[in-house]
Amino acid sequence: MANYNPPYTISEKMLEQVSSISEKVGKITSHKELVSKPNLRRNNRIRSIHSSLKIEANSLSLNEVRDVVNGHLVIGDKKEIQEVKNAYAAYEKISEIDPSSIRQLKEIHGIMTHLTVEESGVFRKGNEGVFSGDQCIFVAPPPNMVPELMKEFLLWVKKNEGKVHPLVMAAVFHYEFVFIHPFADGNGRMARLWHTVILYRWRSVFEYIPLESQIERFQEQYYDAIAKCNKVGNSDVFIEFMLDMIDQVFNDVILQVNKANSETSEYVKKMLDLMEYDVPYTSNDILKRLGLKSKETLRKNYLNPAIELGLIRMTIPDKPNSRNQRYVKQ
Repeated sequence: MANYNPPYTISEKMLEQVSSISEKVGKITSHKELVSKPNLRRNNRIRSIHSSLKIEANSLSLNEVRDVVNGHLVIGDKKEIQEVKNAYAAYEKISEIDPSSIRQLKEIHGIMTHLTVEESGVFRKGNEGVFSGDQCIFVAPPPNMVPELMKEFLLWVKKNEGKVHPLVMAAVFHYEFVFIHPFADGNGRMARLWHTVILYRWRSVFEYIPLESQIERFQEQYYDAIAKCNKVGNSDVFIEFMLDMIDQVFNDVILQVNKANSETSEYVKKMLDLMEYDVPYTSNDILKRLGLKSKETLRKNYLNPAIELGLIRMTIPDKPNSRNQRYVKQ
């Protein structure tokens, strides 16, 4: 096979969506809002990992995923915990990835599926299909076609970088990758990661935009868009769907940033300046650091507002008054 050309047509709706997203990206990048807020960046990265794995039936909660990422002990399924570690290691490579490289594609798949699947870092050897629950959406191309399909497809990516808008290319890649289904397992996770990689090369802010959490919220529509594209033989519906997801997630991120800007009091800022990331502090520790004597003042003016904004978290959220409670800056 030669000259792999993914079938799609740019619509007026796509152009409007690209324009809307570009404007919102500008609002974030022009003020470098996420750059100055490491807690938001880290939280969004963890949300991305949690959602991408949840789509694939990983049962760990957001807090459990956060604890795994932070190196804390989590009691749970060994494979699911390993999947979190793998995903975090893979997402940490975003800035280094060339999306047109087969070598790196296999390398990152090896990281993403380390110790969890037999065929890790290699193209599949058997027949596969894409399922939504118990329903088979479509049967993937036979395994003997995969190496050539991926070679030609990634060559298309390389040739068209800078020619096809990254917002469109990322969606096209996502759909075509799921269609080819090059690996025995982990295709969805890889497609979502590569979507982010392509967007990152356009605007670095996408490294910390939790697109996966938006997809997870609309998971049924996500699979429905894939199924519709399979029927008509092009990725138009999926492109429009993904552009809509990105547009919506930027609304959430802008609200996130504005809330943090407007509601973070001087009290909270002072407390955060005295705390190290991911280090657990008792209320007495924080009292001493702030030079306060009243625990009520600490709770009212410092801890509660910071918890509400997601700037710190309790290690025992179900028992806020536990004597073993600790507070962690995120």
